[in-house]
Amino acid sequence: MEGGVHKADKTEFKECFSLTWKHPYILRLAFSAGIGGLLFGYDTGVISGALLYIRDDFQQVDRSTVLQETIVSMAVAGAIVGAAFGGWMNDRFGRRPSILLADALFFVGAIVMAVAPIPAIIILGRIFVGLGVGMASMTSPLYISEASPAKIRGALVSTNGLLITGGQFLSYLINLAFTRTAGTWRWMLGVAGLPALVQFILMLMLPESPRWLYRKERKEEAAEILRKIYPSHELDKEMEALRLSVEAEIAEEGSVDGHGMFNKLKKGMGSTVVRRGLVAGILVQVAQQFVGINTVMYYSPTIVQLAGYASNSTALALSLITSGLNALGSIVSIFFVDRAGRRKLLLLSLIGIITCLALLGGVFFGVASHSPAVELTNQVSGNLTCPDFKPASGTTWTCMNCVKAAAGCGFCAHDGNKLLPGTCLTSESAGKQFCEAASREWYTRGCPSNFGWLALISLGAYIISYSPGMGTVPWIVNSEIYPLRYRGVCGGVAAVANWISNLIVTQTFLSLTEALGTAPTFLLFCCISVVAFVLIFLFVPETKGLPFEEVERMLESKSYKAWKKSSVRAQS
Repeated sequence: MEGGVHKADKTEFKECFSLTWKHPYILRLAFSAGIGGLLFGYDTGVISGALLYIRDDFQQVDRSTVLQETIVSMAVAGAIVGAAFGGWMNDRFGRRPSILLADALFFVGAIVMAVAPIPAIIILGRIFVGLGVGMASMTSPLYISEASPAKIRGALVSTNGLLITGGQFLSYLINLAFTRTAGTWRWMLGVAGLPALVQFILMLMLPESPRWLYRKERKEEAAEILRKIYPSHELDKEMEALRLSVEAEIAEEGSVDGHGMFNKLKKGMGSTVVRRGLVAGILVQVAQQFVGINTVMYYSPTIVQLAGYASNSTALALSLITSGLNALGSIVSIFFVDRAGRRKLLLLSLIGIITCLALLGGVFFGVASHSPAVELTNQVSGNLTCPDFKPASGTTWTCMNCVKAAAGCGFCAHDGNKLLPGTCLTSESAGKQFCEAASREWYTRGCPSNFGWLALISLGAYIISYSPGMGTVPWIVNSEIYPLRYRGVCGGVAAVANWISNLIVTQTFLSLTEALGTAPTFLLFCCISVVAFVLIFLFVPETKGLPFEEVERMLESKSYKAWKKSSVRAQS
């Protein structure tokens, strides 16, 4: 589940550092609201590591991939509802109360998960957290944007996107820190309540968005806040700019028959510009999820284990690389999106993604075909032998057969060389304890192999390919491709499409790996990425450097072809 990063160039960042140093109040506003992005990112990453230990504590979770997927995806389901409710609450009650409510929901969810006695309570906590994430994901950037000086607005909103990826990286560090602590996953999930509490306290001391106040006819309060943000000689100019902007916004809303979302959308669908814009906007948002990013972000430790690294702590440590590369990619995107262009960056990103997913599929085929054999004797394990393993039947078993056995079994690797034959034991706690007592590796997901390092390289290359392009550009495209009067409703529809796609991918990934196998699942995502490449090539135009009016003229042109360079500039 990736957040939108607002575009900003290097000059804007230099101005940002200078201005926030002189006026720390601006930085305080941006940082306090930006914690919402940190919470968003933390929740995305923390569950991937916590899930490993939840499986250890609850046998029913370990045996049910659907239950594991539900624990992960219920936060996404909650976020869909939270984003929709947050949009209404933002307009009705303001940005500040929305952030405060998001913090309260997140804090309650974190506590509920930390003390959960059964998996159902964990799921309940995930729903609360998801509601908070959904509200924060749309409200935090909005608050920062409306409470920032115009000349550094892009840079400050970009920090929210960086805090999302930073939160993901932090979550892996926290997961790693608690791997040897009693109550591992409870600490991992419960710690998330602290930044939510900090943001709640900070926001209590901050004002409402001046733009929202102005729209509610509370102009004196809006002016008082602007005095803290702008130098006195700029205040009158900014108040006038705010007045003109709000009046234009109200006029635009009136031109589409009122404020109802469905009325706006219904009228907009009669416009060629809106239809073409929505096709492009929804396409890039759905493609962002269906190329498989959240299989990596939510399940990367599990994928590492599927590649042959059995230890939970090892899987978490190696997964730290992916989240770090994701954060780095977000920074890279800020500097290249206005140079390379949105369309080119999307297509180049997809070429890398397709290559890496094909390589991952090949790696996991190699892992499965070179899986170590299961010893034909059961003398070492006694009655702990997997009940499905019957050596007398003449069938040759490998580790892969063992971990996929219907009875739910685990592979106890050879104590000297993990690639030599091991034993297949029941996955009850006694089997695991027997294996670990003998200082042997215990596998219930993947199997020992010589290909694990190649899977890690492929995962890293996938993130490097994804983050600067498919990770950030879809949000930028959606901020540029719609007419102003329809931007809110069309952007909302595209965002909901993103969340629903996220939910579908998150809820089905483990079931797909179980039903099809790990290699075919990655090849399936590879094929989807090929389709996404073709559709984006055909339907997503370049919007780099085009004012909104020119984008609108380009989309309404009878000769419009997304893959052709726009001639709007020449005509205008």
